[in-house]
Amino acid sequence: MSTILITGTSGFIGNALALSLADKHDVIGLSRKPTSGAGTTPIQADFANPDDLHKLDEHEDIDVLIHLAAVTGGGTTEECIEVNVAGTHRLLRYLIDRGTQQFVLASSIAAVGMQSTGFRPQQMPMPDEHPCVGEGGYGFSKYLMEEVTRYLSCQDDNLDFINLRLCSILPEDRPRAPREAGPVPPWGFGSISVMFLSDVVRCLRLAAEADRKPGVRIMNVSGAQTCVADTVPALMRAWYGADAEALDFSHYERPGHERDSAYDITRVREELGFTPARSVLPGT
Repeated sequence: MSTILITGTSGFIGNALALSLADKHDVIGLSRKPTSGAGTTPIQADFANPDDLHKLDEHEDIDVLIHLAAVTGGGTTEECIEVNVAGTHRLLRYLIDRGTQQFVLASSIAAVGMQSTGFRPQQMPMPDEHPCVGEGGYGFSKYLMEEVTRYLSCQDDNLDFINLRLCSILPEDRPRAPREAGPVPPWGFGSISVMFLSDVVRCLRLAAEADRKPGVRIMNVSGAQTCVADTVPALMRAWYGADAEALDFSHYERPGHERDSAYDITRVREELGFTPARSVLPGT
């Protein structure tokens, strides 16, 4: 049994994750809003506030952090950087100084920069460490958060950081209609890269319970299929026009792979043993 600190337990994912982990672990839930859950020790605090972090002082041995709390896509660039980058650094530094060595952080598929309609992927499926080449402050802050873990890993090579680039998460009873071809929308890849809550909870649990492996890992986490009505190449050509010709679609041109994930999810399967259990495509 481990002691696991989860930030953001008042949120959609954090609440479900805390309930899932409480059966075998001591779970501390930290959130700005009051929360309660069976088997969870709640702490009302702001992880980005250095004074609030001292509310954790009485919990001597925190084995694993699962960091979900963040300013999300609606925040300004300044807010996202202050909380998601500087605040995360304060939280990690506080826990490292107290002996925690294993960290699971919720990054985002937005870290590639896909928030803006001007985004163009460099390759498809997008690799785990596809760079940030967009203009959205949220995605940029998540990319910088990953860089914070690299920075801290350089200072202590015993630390294990897993950055999970999570896709859009759906409630179990609310599937999303497949996207039809048309103009590229804002957050385009967020609309077709989706996964159900039960799958993301299972992935986060696998990451938290994995054997410690020092270093920094970045892993895409998405449904096995894109939520598209037609094939991925057809949608990309509708979105990007002539720009789509710069992309190699050979992966999607193999029989049975026409709607594979827009993000390469090989690493999370090979290293954590995670494969989505639910399909996001109706009837499959």
